[in-house]
Amino acid sequence: MRNDMTTRQREILTAIVEQYIATGEPVSSGAIARLPMSGGPASSATIRNEMVDLAEKGLLEQPHTSAGRVPSARAFRMYVEQLSGARLNAPSTAELQSRIDTSFAGIAGAEALLERTSHVLAVLSSGVGLAMSTASSHDTLEHVHFSRLAEHRVLAVVVTRSGMVRDRVLSIDRDLTMLELETASRFLNENFRGWTVERIRTEIARRIESERSTYQQMMEAAQQLWNQAVGVAAGDQAVFVDGVANLLGLPEDRARLREMLTALETKERLIELLNAYIDARQESVRVVFDLEQHAPEMEGLVLIAAPARVAGENLGSVGVIGPKRMNYPSNMSAVAYVAQMLERALTPRSS
Repeated sequence: MRNDMTTRQREILTAIVEQYIATGEPVSSGAIARLPMSGGPASSATIRNEMVDLAEKGLLEQPHTSAGRVPSARAFRMYVEQLSGARLNAPSTAELQSRIDTSFAGIAGAEALLERTSHVLAVLSSGVGLAMSTASSHDTLEHVHFSRLAEHRVLAVVVTRSGMVRDRVLSIDRDLTMLELETASRFLNENFRGWTVERIRTEIARRIESERSTYQQMMEAAQQLWNQAVGVAAGDQAVFVDGVANLLGLPEDRARLREMLTALETKERLIELLNAYIDARQESVRVVFDLEQHAPEMEGLVLIAAPARVAGENLGSVGVIGPKRMNYPSNMSAVAYVAQMLERALTPRSS
């Protein structure tokens, strides 16, 4: 917290933030005076004077003349900053981690884990749970399958070694028969299983350059299918969202609430938010209070998020969106633990 604050002021501000989070009501000096203080009991008048000083520092606000005080946005930021690693590893965190482990029991594969992540974080936070996956060009092929849906339309299903499953409908220039699709699938699976996306693309192009035969036609078909099924997907981002209904109880005007819910349900907006604020190189959870600077309809909401990695490479992001009045220690612990759990679950084990 700020260096120009006394120990008592820091303790009072922390108590006010936590009291406000718990009740949603302005906090009075009398309510704080009844709480135990490290420096011993303090009278209501003493607490009131300290609160006046905190208000002058821009850390407390008074919504009504006769009301108590509420924390400012700066106070919330300072409160989050003081949540040290020691605090996040409080005894209650063990119970939280146990609940998370139980929630993920029996779930395997990156896609399924990320989908479950959004639900688990929504339940734990009573907010919106988010999980974003970024298909990596360094991920390796496990299996690919093509199915003919209609003329010039093909369903492609690509499974990678990390457990990602990508299915998409392709529009292709030349109509391919089922036999041609099966041949292309078999060619890719037999020749390139365990290869990275970029290496497969490069090798197919090289072989096409060196071959001048019927074999080339098959490779050209495989190249077109592969580039559409995986080439675009290499930079694709899938977002899993759960818990939007948890925000319906927020004391917001109906018009802005509709805008906010619409934005949350628009996955492209969530991708923009996560990409704007979450750096894949960061090592810890980040708490973002100024979402409205990037998305005005997110005013009043807070993002808690962390990158999810596999073997040192960024898989995506996991996080929670909720009101300022949230349980920061619990939600920060949950996001951090889920990100670590995903890394443990998806990192390939050496034989």
